Amino acid sequence: MRTTTPEGNSSVLRVGVRPPAKAWLGVFLAAAVAVQPLTVAAQVSSPDPIQNPLVLRWWHGLVFLGGISGLMLLDQPVQRFVQRNRSDHLDDDATVLRHFGQPEVFGTVTVGLVGAGLISGNDDLTRAGGRLAATLALAGAAATGMKVALGRPRPNASLDADAFNPFSGNDAMPSGHTTVAFALATALADDIHRTWATVGLYTVATGVGWSRLNDNKHWLTDVATGAMVGITSAKLVNGHWRIFNLHPPSVLLGPRYAGLSWQVRF
Repeated sequence: MRTTTPEGNSSVLRVGVRPPAKAWLGVFLAAAVAVQPLTVAAQVSSPDPIQNPLVLRWWHGLVFLGGISGLMLLDQPVQRFVQRNRSDHLDDDATVLRHFGQPEVFGTVTVGLVGAGLISGNDDLTRAGGRLAATLALAGAAATGMKVALGRPRPNASLDADAFNPFSGNDAMPSGHTTVAFALATALADDIHRTWATVGLYTVATGVGWSRLNDNKHWLTDVATGAMVGITSAKLVNGHWRIFNLHPPSVLLGPRYAGLSWQVRF
C-alpha cells in the first residue's frame, strides 16, 4: 500500500546547520517511535476487544464545526504572533519536527512493523502494522478530499484567513503533515498502552502542527482540523470509535498474503 503526505509543498533539510538541543529531542523521539512499538507489541498475545466504543453521532460533527468556526477568530492573530517571533533556531526545530509527518518516518515505522511481524511470525505485530497502514491511508484520503473541496489558500499566499475557494487548487485546510502526525501518534499510542509513549507521541505530533505555523504554511485551524482528522482516522481503524455501522478493519494473514477486510453491518 502506498501512502503519501497530502501536502502540496516540499521541505528540505538544510546542510551544515547544527540543530539546537530542542531539535535533537525530535530526532530522539522519532527514533524511539520506530523501535519501541516492536518491543511492546511483541509482548501482547492478543489485544483486548473494545467493549464500549464511542459511537460518533451527527451532533459530534456540529460541535467540531462550531469549535473550528470559533477558532478561526484566532487564525490571523496567531499567524502574526508566530511570524513576529520566528527565528533561525525555531526554524531548525521546525525542520526536524516536520519529518514526523513525512514518509521517511511514518513509512519507515509502518514497513518496520509489518516486516518485523512477517519475519518473526508474530501475527499481532503484523496486524499492528496493517492497522497503521489503514489508518494512514484513511487519514491521507480524508485530508486530500477536504483540501480539494475547501480550497483554502495558505497564509504565505494570502493573508485572508476567511477565503475559501472550493476546487481552486488551494490546499491549506487541513494540514497534511499534522493529519499524518496525529494519525501515527494515535495509532501507536493506542497499541503501546504506555503513558510515557502517549505523552511523547502526542507532544511530537503537536510539534509538527506548530512547525507548520512557524513555516507560515498553515493557519491555526488548518492544524486543528488536521489533528482531528488524524485522531479520528486512527480511532475508527482500531475500533475505539464507530461511525454508522462501519466496524474496524480486520487484518487477514496467510502464508503468502496479507490484506485488510472492512465491513459494514446493516
